[in-house]
Amino acid sequence: MITTRHIAANGLDFAIDEAGDGDAVALCLHGFPESRKSWRHQLPFLAEKGWHAVAPDLRGYGDSSRPTGLAAYRFDPLVADVTALFDALGAKRRLLVAHDWGALIAWVFAQRAPLALDGLVIMNVPHPKVFADVLARSWAQKRKSWYALFFQLPWLPEALLGANGAAAIGKAFTDWAIDKSAFPPDIVAHYRDNAARPGALTAMINYYRANTRTLFAEPVVPITVPTLMIWGEEDQALDISLTDGYGPLVRDFTLVRLPRVSHWVQQEAPDKVNAALGDWLAAKGLAG
Repeated sequence: MITTRHIAANGLDFAIDEAGDGDAVALCLHGFPESRKSWRHQLPFLAEKGWHAVAPDLRGYGDSSRPTGLAAYRFDPLVADVTALFDALGAKRRLLVAHDWGALIAWVFAQRAPLALDGLVIMNVPHPKVFADVLARSWAQKRKSWYALFFQLPWLPEALLGANGAAAIGKAFTDWAIDKSAFPPDIVAHYRDNAARPGALTAMINYYRANTRTLFAEPVVPITVPTLMIWGEEDQALDISLTDGYGPLVRDFTLVRLPRVSHWVQQEAPDKVNAALGDWLAAKGLAG
């Protein structure tokens, strides 16, 4: 069963969904333009595997605090949020599970290592170094990443995405998904309603504005924690070539590619994602 509450961490108030309990904490970080609800299929599964599974609304999203200004959305405070959330939850074992923008935060967290992780699970976002290398040589990926440059503009992205009750946010899920049934009207309405809140779109887009120019300057430190990457192959924003080249970057790396699944991998193919996650947890001695 999933329950909801609020916790204080890093000077902010975070709304969290959770399943299970204990000091083995699986912290699940959502991406753009999602929310804690994007992990609705994984929280009970992780709890069955012995983890206290927790999905927060990231800062600026949903029912969590919404600080203003670009500085509030740079990697330093975002990584500090993860550290503070683990501490507030009393974690003694730590599994970080992340998708999209949450996964970028997770990559940076794993490289900086402010706290030791027992496992890292990444979904449909590449390591920053891999991303930089592919962008440098691939016009296909440059074309797919056009929206990140568009998001650097003031006010216009908010105006377009927020029009008609944030209709474009809803279409991002239903248009990109291969299996449209994964996004029933109530889920689409949830994401649209979140985006339509005052200041929400600016906060969400500020993740791009605050970090796009500095992401590739992040020092590259080999990651030693066991790492699973799950990748929906029909990602319209990120090329499949971004799943290659991890040998020098991640010492214990497992890749699972899911054909006919979009960028919204954990929501669109929860059974396949959970099966891959369960197999990996068992193989790495991380299942209770």
